[in-house]
Amino acid sequence: MGACMALCSMASCASCLCGSAPCLLCGCCPSSKSSTITRLIYSFFLLLGTIVSVIMILPGMEDQLRKIPGFCVGGDSILGLDNLVDCDVILGYKSVYRMCFAMTCFFFFFSAIMIQVRSSKDCRAAVQNGFWFFKFLMLIGITVGAFFIPDGMFHTVWFYFGAVGSFIFIIIQLILLIDFAYSWNKVWVENAEDGENKGWFAGLLFFTVLHYALAFTALVLFYVYYTKPDDCTEHKVFISLNLIFCIIISVVSVLPKVQEAQPLSGLLQSSLISLYTMYVTWSAMTNNPNRNCNPSLLSLVSNVTSAQPVPGTNPETLQLWDAQSVVGLVIFLFCTLYASIRSSSNTQVNKLMQTEEGGGSGGEGVVGEDGLLRAVDNEEEAVSYSYSFFHFHLCLASLYIMMTLTNWYHSYLLDMPAVWVKIASSWLGLALYLWTLLAPLVFPDREFN
Repeated sequence: MGACMALCSMASCASCLCGSAPCLLCGCCPSSKSSTITRLIYSFFLLLGTIVSVIMILPGMEDQLRKIPGFCVGGDSILGLDNLVDCDVILGYKSVYRMCFAMTCFFFFFSAIMIQVRSSKDCRAAVQNGFWFFKFLMLIGITVGAFFIPDGMFHTVWFYFGAVGSFIFIIIQLILLIDFAYSWNKVWVENAEDGENKGWFAGLLFFTVLHYALAFTALVLFYVYYTKPDDCTEHKVFISLNLIFCIIISVVSVLPKVQEAQPLSGLLQSSLISLYTMYVTWSAMTNNPNRNCNPSLLSLVSNVTSAQPVPGTNPETLQLWDAQSVVGLVIFLFCTLYASIRSSSNTQVNKLMQTEEGGGSGGEGVVGEDGLLRAVDNEEEAVSYSYSFFHFHLCLASLYIMMTLTNWYHSYLLDMPAVWVKIASSWLGLALYLWTLLAPLVFPDREFN
């Protein structure tokens, strides 16, 4: 809470916060489109909330959080975990839920009011691209109010919202990753063919081999550390199925008919998707409440068996922050940044993400009457992305942050929901990538480039 309120001091250092998006960042990227700058600023708001959430869940914040009335009076217990959960740990979990609730409400509000904005001439476009100081105060106000929400059933109900929202956001991550892989392959192949520099092909080969090597290494480690001869049947099924699926997409991507119908397909995309699938598989297994099948990284590094708890730790204490949370946040930041600046040439991805086709970052900046350099307004005729959908995407991202930072806390209360959500998302992601390979064959008369 204190960290959140301390952010108010930043407002006095940004005199441009009451102006438009180009006013804020024109000095850093004067040749950018205003639409891109706006998305970057909203992404910065999300990043700011993420940083505050991380601070709140770090050890040592309990004393500050105890000052909030009714937050942890007399060591509150959670239904079903009486005398098992340390209230000091739950404090961090409560804080992250409330902070992310505030961000979700903030972005959902803008998603609702920005429906059907057609161009920057719409009066709502001025709200979308300006008034940043007031938006910042609005986010602060919602956050402060969220910390006074009574406990009751709030955490349980909000967990289900977080689980559903995170599932949808993971799918969006996979779509963006597939789009990135295709764009990466297209750019490097074009550079190699146009410049006759075979170094680009060498780079494609290097990263393809690297991705497959990392995926295979992860696969071996999964079988060694996350399975047991007489236990962990679910893990064995998950690992084996995803291995088979990754082999299938790799083989399909290089079939002659697929190559003919989809020239951009190749092993680079398959290797990147396979590596991400291994990450999602690992992330799912780390949420298994069966500690015999889910050894902590500390026990692996210390060469301590899962049956032997690490000295000085309580085996019933919830671990709200671990390695997979860090990796998940890194991938989240990459996908959020990519969603803010992307300009895909893929028609289907643009329709799904509700963005326009286009290239580059736009025209040259212009100098305003006040002498300040402004970015070009590229939305006078039509918006280049759906304002409403972009905010909805950030709304889902807020829920994903909440579940990631708390390590899907309620997985210790229910029947492994996080495991099944993540595994299902990995299967759906593989199916989506397979569809990008087979769609041109199934519908040869349609345009898929």
